[in-house]
Amino acid sequence: MSEYRFITYETLDEGRIARILLNRPDARNAQNRGMLVELHEAFLAAEADDEVRVVILGGVGPMFTSGHDLGSAVSMEEYATHPSWQENGGTRQGAERLMLQEWHHYFENTRRWRNLRKITIAQVHGPVYAAGLMLMWACDLIVAAEDTVFADVVGTRLGMCGVEYFAHPWELGPRKAKELLLTGDSLSVDEAHQLGMVSKVFPLDELPDRTVELARRIAEQPTMSALLIKEAVNQSVDNMGFYNALNACFTLHELNHSHWAQVHDDGFPVAQEQDGVPDWRSAPPVVPAVKDRVRAEG
Repeated sequence: MSEYRFITYETLDEGRIARILLNRPDARNAQNRGMLVELHEAFLAAEADDEVRVVILGGVGPMFTSGHDLGSAVSMEEYATHPSWQENGGTRQGAERLMLQEWHHYFENTRRWRNLRKITIAQVHGPVYAAGLMLMWACDLIVAAEDTVFADVVGTRLGMCGVEYFAHPWELGPRKAKELLLTGDSLSVDEAHQLGMVSKVFPLDELPDRTVELARRIAEQPTMSALLIKEAVNQSVDNMGFYNALNACFTLHELNHSHWAQVHDDGFPVAQEQDGVPDWRSAPPVVPAVKDRVRAEG
């Protein structure tokens, strides 16, 4: 098992399967900068290894990931010390700085993982919110525990038009995407399976083993046909407009940031309580989207 600080990387079945696990269980696997950099390195290592046929992405602890790290002690320390803050726009000014940093670490890396030259399986459990969706959606297949729910709460808690990698209309359908973004309500794992977003649903205690079982079945495929199946589907979706839509919606995301930065005297680039959203630290719990009620009970 390779040495990382914020993730684990191991190979199974004589190297045919690589398993990457987010490993900050005490922080609910919040995605700090160090984790994202290590995750990119691990994905590229799996891609470069010709023995690897399938890559599994999961998380240690009570949930897959809680999304972006919005201010832990580790994250604040990295802001001053991690070398990634001195490149890819980190030394620029104004909106350019945030745009370039988010493009590199949140948007383009997610799209790069979506196009990885291996078959990828997301192994998810617990609540999967906001930036957790991005990591999950970057994978070819999604396997979930029975308790999993999905939501993007950045609209209702941060005043933002979704996360940077805006795959919502493609994964959920346009009207469901609008409903969930405008309300912040959640989608159950069974609804996600009905939509085709989730491939398999297993009991939580069986999830790791059953995911490996699926990876083994896929690893039996010739590598060329597996890659071309992935590429044929991805290119089909790209020709429907997915690639261009991602680019356009990332620009809207940055416009949204710039709006809040101009509105606030301190330049804070997301909505605050005075703007009509709850403090994300103490916001009410996410509730399910229910077809016959405007608001479900919390």
